[in-house]
Amino acid sequence: MARVKRAVNAQKKRREVLEQASGYRGQRSRLYRKAKEQVTHSLVYAYRDRRARKGDFRRLWIQRVNAAARENGMTYNRFIQGLKLAGVEVDRRILADLAVNDPAAFAALVATAKSAVRNVAGSGDAHAAATAESPAA
Repeated sequence: MARVKRAVNAQKKRREVLEQASGYRGQRSRLYRKAKEQVTHSLVYAYRDRRARKGDFRRLWIQRVNAAARENGMTYNRFIQGLKLAGVEVDRRILADLAVNDPAAFAALVATAKSAVRNVAGSGDAHAAATAESPAA
């Protein structure tokens, strides 16, 4: 069997890792072993944080909606409850955008939520009223 010499492939592999590590500080950008370790960690962090970003944005949207709802005299919790009872299906991203860019439309949604919560509170038990409105399984 013919002998396999790996010099070209090994150099290519090392060069690719060192290119990926080009912006790192100190030995991590110059020595292969340190660079390989750091590149692996960096890829793990990138993978993890692409998922974490989604939760971060949801948290931001909730803060914005809460602030705008409180400006209109309602808590976030009651606002979301009222929207659910009123049958308004708008996600938090859109609500946050409305809160920032269209306060009048957001105020209208708050009024809708307030009236829905008031109607349920006036009719007695909130849970019983919510289950009565939803279709039976």
